[in-house]
Amino acid sequence: MSKPAEHDVAGLKCGDVLAALSDFLDGDLDPAKQRQIAEHLRGCDWCEKFGGRFSEVIGSIRRELADPAPLKPEVAARLRDRLAKTH
Repeated sequence: MSKPAEHDVAGLKCGDVLAALSDFLDGDLDPAKQRQIAEHLRGCDWCEKFGGRFSEVIGSIRRELADPAPLKPEVAARLRDRLAKTH
């Protein structure tokens, strides 16, 4: 997906939006910045597509990490042994 020229939508350039996209998805921005990025995404096709794909990847990673596969007993034992040696 090649990036077109920077667009200035809602007072933000595409690069500014992409730099803040992770914080936007996490809800870590102040409400005014959150709204400004949302407005940019609605008005910029490229950022909306990229942001959508980025959001899907982040969502998938979060789902995987929320329900990790259990460790095999031998792996857990090795980890405990290694941690005990470092303390």
